[in-house]
Amino acid sequence: LSSLPLQILLYVNGVYYIFYFLATLAMIIYKSQVFSYPDNLLAPDLAVLFLMAILEVPRLYLGFKGNLTEAEAPLGLSLGLTVGSVVLCVYLLLWQTYVLWADVLLNAVLLSAYGLESGLKVTAIAAFVS
Repeated sequence: LSSLPLQILLYVNGVYYIFYFLATLAMIIYKSQVFSYPDNLLAPDLAVLFLMAILEVPRLYLGFKGNLTEAEAPLGLSLGLTVGSVVLCVYLLLWQTYVLWADVLLNAVLLSAYGLESGLKVTAIAAFVS
């Protein structure tokens, strides 16, 4: 009953998130050097990025584990952590101090992957329950 598309998407999302994290970190450093980035706003933007990275590890682990063991609980927890990741991603998309077009592109791809992944998780949980 394990979902192969979900497993592939979890793997691709893990690889993409490494790229996303490094690119977003580089852009924050770039913006802090090029623009007049207020010092009191640099820390929250970095904190959101690092909190998102910390949240991503158990989210992906629980997704992999829940799908491979066909267990609803880890997949449900992963789905809950996905909601937290989406909120942080929306913060970086809309409310960080400076938003460049590259930020919009990176966050749009990540949000799309989260949406597709969430749909596949709900489908997998429904298949495991029945």
